[in-house]
Formats: sequence, C-alpha cells, structure tokens
Amino acid sequence: MKTFRYILWAAVGLAALVVGAMTWVMGQQRAQTALLSGPQPIAQSTTDQAGSGFMVGAPFSLIEANGEPITEAAFAGRPTVLFFGFTYCPEVCPVSLFQVSTLLDEMGDEKRDLQAFFISVDPERDTPESLESYISPFAHNIRGITGDVAGIEAMAQAWSIHVEKVPLDDGDYTMDHTSLIYLLNDDGQYAELIRYGEAQDSAVAKLRALLNS
Repeated sequence: MKTFRYILWAAVGLAALVVGAMTWVMGQQRAQTALLSGPQPIAQSTTDQAGSGFMVGAPFSLIEANGEPITEAAFAGRPTVLFFGFTYCPEVCPVSLFQVSTLLDEMGDEKRDLQAFFISVDPERDTPESLESYISPFAHNIRGITGDVAGIEAMAQAWSIHVEKVPLDDGDYTMDHTSLIYLLNDDGQYAELIRYGEAQDSAVAKLRALLNS
C-alpha cells in the first residue's frame, strides 16, 4: 500500500511538471507574439492628445552618429519618424531606410518640418562613425543613434522592439529585431505606426496626417 502511494505521488508530481512546462512554453510564445506585434494598449495617457492609448518610450542617454550625446528631448519640437535596425542588416534595414527616405521626399517642402532617427540594435559593431557612413547615402535628415549595450536594450524595450542576437554558422552573428516605423508628434509622443512592407500610399497618408495634426 505504501509503495502504491509513492507511485501515485510520483505520477502526480510528474503531471504537475508537464503542465508547468507546457504553461511556460505557451507563455513564452505569447510574449514573443506580443513583442512582434508592436506596442500594446497598456493604458490611456492623460497627456496623449492623439488618444492613441499607447504608452511607449522612456528617457534615455545615448550617442548620436555625429558623436554628440542625445536624449529623448531630441524627439520633441518637430514630428519625428523613429525606427530600429543595424548596419550589418542584409535586407530589412536598407529597405526601411529607403522607405523612410522616400517618405520624406514625398512630403515635398514639408520635409523640412520632419526629422527621422535610425536607432542601432547592434551597438557592439555600430560605432557612431560606421552608423553615419551607413545612413548618409539615404537622406541628410535621417540621424543615427547608438551607445552602450544596456542603454540600447533599455530603449528597445521601452519602444516594444524585440531584439535578439542570433549566432551564425561562421562564428559571426546577426540581430533579429522587430521592424516597425514609429511616427511621433511634435511633443515626442507616439502617434501612429507604419509596419514593414506597408503600402507606400498608406504610409504617406499617415505621415501627412501627422504633419497636419
């Protein structure tokens, strides 16, 4: 009888471990999905005039591609286009840079009222100098941001950007990251989102609406 009880308790313990493992895996999958889907409506900001329902962003202290220090204050004063990437990116980042560049050109004379920032998710390799060299062929008013690893990780998390360092077979690595383009109003607050691959007409309409808001 005692042996039977031991077997029974062992079976219960094993079942609990299996259920716990399944719950953990499902939780990780949900977290990954949430990160990849962009900012989530966590609360309504009483200062958010656009009524977006999103609270993203946080104070930061990093380095601009020209070597000068930069903080969140740079995002205020003019409507802002904000997106993340890295200079070793084979496809997504150059496409995003080209899209932002063409979006700015679509604004015509209003382009001067806009600013754009490309934030590196690979600060280990993206020095200010290499970042400046990478961005400069696309548009003169796209500015780069890099810095220390901890500071970049905190900024990416604040903007709901998933970032993961992925080893490659040759011993090098690449960076897996969420490809979102944020539009900020002239108070530096989140206003709208452009997803990777979104139709140009839709993206232009969003940017123009931001300028006219």
